Amino acid sequence: MSVSPLSASSTSVVPPVTPPVLAEVVRSGFVEGRHRGSLVLLGADGSVELALGDVTAPVFPRSSNKPMQAAGVLHVGLELDGERLALAAASHSGETFHRDLVRKMLDEHGLTPARLQCPPDLPLDPEEKETYLAAGAVRDRVVMNCSGKHTAMLAACALRGWPLESYLDPDHPLQRRIHRVVEETAGEPVAAVGTDGCGAPLAAISLTGLARAYRAFVLAAPGTPERRVADAMRAHPEYVAGTRRSDTWLMRELPGTLSKMGAEAVQAVGLPDGRALAFKIDDGATRALGPVLARALTLMGLNAPVLERIGHAPLLGGGQEVGEIRAAF
Repeated sequence: MSVSPLSASSTSVVPPVTPPVLAEVVRSGFVEGRHRGSLVLLGADGSVELALGDVTAPVFPRSSNKPMQAAGVLHVGLELDGERLALAAASHSGETFHRDLVRKMLDEHGLTPARLQCPPDLPLDPEEKETYLAAGAVRDRVVMNCSGKHTAMLAACALRGWPLESYLDPDHPLQRRIHRVVEETAGEPVAAVGTDGCGAPLAAISLTGLARAYRAFVLAAPGTPERRVADAMRAHPEYVAGTRRSDTWLMRELPGTLSKMGAEAVQAVGLPDGRALAFKIDDGATRALGPVLARALTLMGLNAPVLERIGHAPLLGGGQEVGEIRAAF
């Protein structure tokens, strides 16, 4: 029996490109694993200076979108500054000062924790989690790392007289405004809308668009919502992350830097001169974030002790350091 040859249309399908290796897992001198992903570096003029992998395909930036969400609540009229605005853009560690300010913000806007629609959770920071559980505390919505963002969203809705029960609906007027901020700062349309781990709408954009957004925030004119968010995050990085987090270290030790990680191993950074970067580790392994971030910033010409601190990701064997996760580009 003869077999007809494949038609031209059948053979024109381009196979997916395998993402490059961004990090290697090295144990006792042996490479036992690899983390693949995509990364883009933008120059001060916004041009692409380095692209590894597919940096134009849409991804979910997860919490790296939080500066845009915080700017959205300012665009609709909510007045936040300082630590409160930083907390609105946070993936906080759940430390005591985070929890206290969330409760204070809720009270200031006539709200209660029961209004929060983020899920009850434990502190994100491992050390804080142990202390929290040892005290007999349980999962709580205020403790969840996105509670600052949800508090700001609720406060904005209360201010405008918008429904509080549906504040996470993608068609809610607040979420539509946030959607516009994402598109305006990324310089591209949102490719898809999903649901983030906290329940909020999640806009998909490319890594290049994500880097452009961070560039837009650091270069925005003083007093604009975008610049106010960037300034608050950079002035109060402990409220954006926590006392033991790389975003905090980077923004504290490299003045003018805007940095925010996202779940599933996403990272975005904007430098004060307009240079920016964004990357995603395909398998979502956050253990590769530090080494890749430190290497990317080194390629951008930065040289500071904090990069060594962020990039150090040891592997243990028998309680001793026997290897590392290292950048591979």
